[in-house]
Amino acid sequence: MKRQFLAFAALTAAAGAMAQSSSVTLFGVADVSVGHVSTAGKSVSGLASGGSASSRLGFRGEEDLGAGLKAGFWLEGGLDPDDGNAEGFGFDRRSTLSLSGAFGELRLGRDKTPTFLNMEHFHPFADAGLGAVNGHNLIDDSAAGTPDGSNPKRVSNSVSYLLPKMDGVYGQLTHSFGEQADDSRLSSSTAVRLGYAAGALDVGAAYGSVRGGTAAAGVNYRNFNIGASYKLGAFTPMLLVASERGDGSRVDLYSVGLKMALGQGELRAAYSMFEDKNRGDADSQRLALGYGYQLSKRTEVYTTVAHMRNDALAARALDSSLSRTPNAGRKVTGYEIGLRHNF
Repeated sequence: MKRQFLAFAALTAAAGAMAQSSSVTLFGVADVSVGHVSTAGKSVSGLASGGSASSRLGFRGEEDLGAGLKAGFWLEGGLDPDDGNAEGFGFDRRSTLSLSGAFGELRLGRDKTPTFLNMEHFHPFADAGLGAVNGHNLIDDSAAGTPDGSNPKRVSNSVSYLLPKMDGVYGQLTHSFGEQADDSRLSSSTAVRLGYAAGALDVGAAYGSVRGGTAAAGVNYRNFNIGASYKLGAFTPMLLVASERGDGSRVDLYSVGLKMALGQGELRAAYSMFEDKNRGDADSQRLALGYGYQLSKRTEVYTTVAHMRNDALAARALDSSLSRTPNAGRKVTGYEIGLRHNF
């Protein structure tokens, strides 16, 4: 009996050791384009990165802890294939450790905010290239007298909880600690996202607040958005409404978009309107049209053309490393042809 008990214990330990398997994956995106952007008779041509998807390099992995628990890590940094990251490389896009199971996922570190995740999810161009939603920092910071980047796309020092998959419902709650010496609440933020995706329908909403901005200027921000998409055969229409408000400033974003399967690729189109509710004659409208042709499951060749029209007091630019902030009231036009490879 003693020998049988020892044998059973050994088998149990071996099974537990096998369950505690781990894996590590190297992944990334290399995206580079030839582009041209012009405004008010001035133009610039050259190479840009991230016309179809943001270039990146990352490492991720997870370990099976048994009993339905998994530990994971994700380290991801932005790449610039056009110059090889001449200024250096860091895990600026995401740097997290996590514990997941039937309860959902607990995630610690640097990551995208729930409000920004919802915005890019319901826009045909997401946050890449000339057609990018480019919507987190809707307020024209220079005109409002507030610090640039006060409403970031990503936050550091954050704790997030993600709901488990359950009948199409998804959601995330994130709090980022400001960690300022004089006021621990300064630069802190909290955001929540809740959505439902089942069949052809996908709808989601998010709300967030940022206390004091990122430059200790004492400017508080609130931002919220709601988006929806519905797949109709080859067509996927998309709708996004967003608003950002901060100490006397308010800008609303309205965007309608479309993705359509066309040949061995996808057609993308979006019209976006930025309305400044506190300043007259400071609105902007952008129209973007693009097409991505799949050479394989991992490689795409694409082209995008976009036009931004600014009212007399508005100075919004197209999202590209070639683009410069135009003078107020100036139109901006750009196009790009690029290649994207996922690995």
